[in-house]
Amino acid sequence: MKMTTKIVQNRGLPTPSRREVLKYGGTAAGIAAGLSMPFVSRAWAQAVEINMLAWYGHGEPDMVSEFEAENNVKFKPKYYAGGDNMLGLIAQSPPGTYDIILSDAEFVQQLNDAGYIEEMSPADYNFDDMIYDDFKQFPGHWKDGKLHSVMVRFGHLGVSYNKNAVTAEEAMSYKCFWKPELKGKVGHFDWHLPSLGMMSLYNGNGANLWNLDDGAWGKVKETTMSLRPQVGGFFDYGGTFNSLKNGEMQAMCGIGDWITGVLEKDGAPVASVVPKEGGIQWTESYSIGKGSDKADMVKKFIQYMLSPRGQVRSAQMAAYPGFCITHAGVKALQEANMKEAERTGQIDGAPNNPITLVKEGRIHYRNIPQQQSLEDWNDFWSEYKNA
Repeated sequence: MKMTTKIVQNRGLPTPSRREVLKYGGTAAGIAAGLSMPFVSRAWAQAVEINMLAWYGHGEPDMVSEFEAENNVKFKPKYYAGGDNMLGLIAQSPPGTYDIILSDAEFVQQLNDAGYIEEMSPADYNFDDMIYDDFKQFPGHWKDGKLHSVMVRFGHLGVSYNKNAVTAEEAMSYKCFWKPELKGKVGHFDWHLPSLGMMSLYNGNGANLWNLDDGAWGKVKETTMSLRPQVGGFFDYGGTFNSLKNGEMQAMCGIGDWITGVLEKDGAPVASVVPKEGGIQWTESYSIGKGSDKADMVKKFIQYMLSPRGQVRSAQMAAYPGFCITHAGVKALQEANMKEAERTGQIDGAPNNPITLVKEGRIHYRNIPQQQSLEDWNDFWSEYKNA
């Protein structure tokens, strides 16, 4: 019998908090009556708009208000979920529409090949302070020795679960998603790359999880289909967040601490771990949109996000947390919020230290399919959802 399953695709993003109102000005007291030259304040000038394309949260006050106030700019964000969606939005927009583009690292080369982003100068950014050598020459960010995107934050994906339904020991394998007691209680973040990547890791493909021949790809599809009776829904950002919060879903495939971290800090009995089969790293990077006439200000903003102040804001972003990528950023986070640094392993010697996990080979950078097209994976994802 075909199982009736809730598919949640259009709940939309959570309602953003009201943007802070920045009030400028001063008093006119003391201005002599006979002055003929008008008093001019830079703060009264109309703010310059910066059009941003990004995942939800990057243009919200907790991330940009300080920079806006210091530079008399106003970010105007357009949000997306998933790299495929991002590419589609840019393709439908005239050149120069977006001044700054936040991209998952695996899509940077596609942005570059399509002519959507500008070349950047490495000298403008402090690569020497990045906490891992790979991040300085991150795959896809460079082409023919030229820089096209700068990494600003990252995170890890693995098993996300309700601690009242799944034990810590069970969570150390993707096998827990098939636990009989979770039937109808396993959810998917509705994007094919993270979930199918996890199924590939569960099949033992390790570092070759994205480089699948026909046989290995067929087995990934078979494994994924075998999970279908367990699945209770496919969710966008807001749906993923809420279904874990209210207990509707007790395990979630395709996410990590970027969702559960917010809930965990609010007291929800949820967590995310990198299981024994390995986890996947998401990597977020900023590029300057092709044809932007605000490239200098965008460059200044990226520099701000790489500064200790920006890294602390990034690590604690209200929408979803991430890891710092600079030594100075990690130190600043420890000074500002040691509890969060400890929770996320951003201290020396922590077993879940993000760089330690990378060095141990337990983390694999998210990529696009190497022997299939994105359309192949997306078509199968649609088939899976409708099964």
